[in-house]
Order: sequence, then structure tokens, then C-alpha cells
Amino acid sequence: MLPENESIRSILEPIIGPWYKSLENPEKAQQQTLIDLLKKYCSTDYGKRHNAIQTRAVEDYQRNFPIIDYAGLVPYLAEIKNGNYQTILAEPAVSWVMTRGSTAKTSKVLPATQTHLKQIFTCGARALIHFALRKKNFEVFTGNILNLNFPSSVHTMILDGKEMTYGYSSGTYARLNPMFDRVSLIPRQEEVDSLGSGIAREDWEQRFELVYQQAREEPVTAAMGVTPVILAFARYLKHKHGKMPSDLWKPEALFCTSVRKIQFKYAPVLRKYFGNVPVVEMYTATEGVFAQQYDDLPYVTPNYDSYFFEALTGKGVKMLHELKRGEWGRLIISTCMFPRYDIGDLVESAGGNYFRIFGRHNTMTLLEHKLYRAFLGWLL
Repeated sequence: MLPENESIRSILEPIIGPWYKSLENPEKAQQQTLIDLLKKYCSTDYGKRHNAIQTRAVEDYQRNFPIIDYAGLVPYLAEIKNGNYQTILAEPAVSWVMTRGSTAKTSKVLPATQTHLKQIFTCGARALIHFALRKKNFEVFTGNILNLNFPSSVHTMILDGKEMTYGYSSGTYARLNPMFDRVSLIPRQEEVDSLGSGIAREDWEQRFELVYQQAREEPVTAAMGVTPVILAFARYLKHKHGKMPSDLWKPEALFCTSVRKIQFKYAPVLRKYFGNVPVVEMYTATEGVFAQQYDDLPYVTPNYDSYFFEALTGKGVKMLHELKRGEWGRLIISTCMFPRYDIGDLVESAGGNYFRIFGRHNTMTLLEHKLYRAFLGWLL
């Protein structure tokens, strides 16, 4: 185990420090985040149309800017593809990414600006850094991290008259993230992409075999990615090679993203394959890295310093940090690219800075949540 000392902390402080500070006073942090975002919105056609330059307080922002979902973004995205990024973006897109299609049957395709990518990389690193600092264990940085991401080269599109390749956000962010030039990702994303763009069972088995062949004799200190993919990889090893991941490696932690019920549904099963290893939950999406687990409690804590959070509750719109324990609603997130974006997720407060994302906004999720609160919620 590497010793914790001031030199290590000084390296990590610029990434983790602003998050820690924002947790001390979420209201103040959110006010500053809104000010920073409005400066960006002022330079866009969308922001000018909604009086960004005259917007100061949270109440003004909620009055001037409507809530917008992906369907509402589509006309603006078409303009961006035609070369007019300022229709809604404060800076040009440097890449495009696609979702896994969990909101609808088809994937969303979204731009990624330089600022957006910087936030993805910074906030994405916080889960690892905070875990290392909290556990006083920096081994997670010294070995290899299993790359179980989706391919980053899938489709082509015509962008401002030129053909461009794009793919799934998880693979794209892994390929572009400069951290993985210094922390070993195994295999490299380019090698994953070389196997093709399919996501059928046989495609995943090819990727899993590549991961196994490259990593089986190497020290692996973590896995990071979409939770069901991490689990599918473990099951593949057991079925194909008769080995459990715990037979091959002793990871310090599993950093799990992209689905609900990570701690209750997935963590117990993952530990059967990987051993008694910490499972660290991250709330990530194509649109941002919004929160990560703070301690051993099964909740996530928002990145108040990077994104502006609201919740559309049964009693109207509230700031996320204002929700009392048990209050819940649709999550509305303002990012460096999109003001007041309805991401399609439902969030519930567990009190303080603790929240859980309990599903997509649909009839079945709402019914499940109401039944849970009616018959099991009283146990909490």
C-alpha cells in the first residue's frame, strides 16, 4: 500500500477539492455553478432567446428557461450538424457520442464539447480518488483497470459536409480520457474498437476474450464500467474458462455505472465472482458524470460544483439539495451544453447529500416505487 502523504494529496486536490467544498454548502455551490453556466448560455442563440444575460437568481432561471428533453433538443442538434453550433452550444463539438438506448428503443446521439469532456474526465476520476483517500489505499492506481466499455467506433454521420465516425459514449470517453494514458486501461480502447461495432452476444464474447487474454497474467486493481457488462464478463470467464475473476485477480474495488439498484441487485452477485471487494456506485450518463458514492452507504452524492440540479416533484420544481428525506421527482440537470435538461431519471433524497436514482421515468418505475414506499419504505 502506498503511503498517504501531502505530495499525493496535492496532486489529487484540484480534482477532488472542489467537490468536497461544494458539499459543505450545496446552496452556495449551486448558485456559483448557475452563474458559471449562465455565462456560457449568454453566448448561444438559445440563451439569448431566453434572456440569459438578464438572469441572475435561481427563480429567474426557472422562469426564463423551459425544461427541455431530448426530443426538444433534436432541432438544435440538426443545426449543430449543419455547422451552427452556437444555436445551443457555447463552443464547438469536438466529438459526438451515442447512448445505449435505455431511454428509448433507439440511441440518442449527442455532441461533446471540450468543456463537457473535461467535466466527464474530472468528475469520473473522483470516484477513484475519493475511494483511495477514504480507504488510505492508493493501490487502485498502480495496477491495471479492466476495460469493459462499449465500442467507440460504430456509425458515421455527415457533419458540416464531412463524414465523421462516432460510437458509444463509454468507449469514446475511455478512448479520449488522458488519465488512461497514465493509469493502465487493459485492453486499450483502440483494441476493443478493432473487434467491430456489434453488441450481440458473440461480439461481447470476442471482447471478453481479448480482456481475458491480455489481463490474465497482469495485476488488476479495478474494473470500471457499465455494471451489467462487468457482471457478464465475470460469467463469461466462469463459463468459458472455468475461472472466477477472484481466481485471477484481487481488485481493490469495482467502479460500477449506468444502471439502478447497483448496491442491492448487482453488488451481492458481483462479489460472488470477484470476492469480497468494495462496489463503488457512480451515477453517470452520456450527458455527464453527475454523482458518486461518498461512503459505505448505498447512495450517491452530487457534483454540485459542476452541474446544476433540480427535481420536478409532485409539488413543483425544487432544487435537488432542498429535497427532504423521502422526497422524490424527475431529475432536471443543467450542463455546460444543455440548460434544464430532463434526463429521464427519477431521484429520491435519503437526506443530506445522499440520493438514489431509482429508475427511468415510466409507468412501471412509478408503480414499483409507490409499492415499495407503501409496503417496505417504513422499514428504512
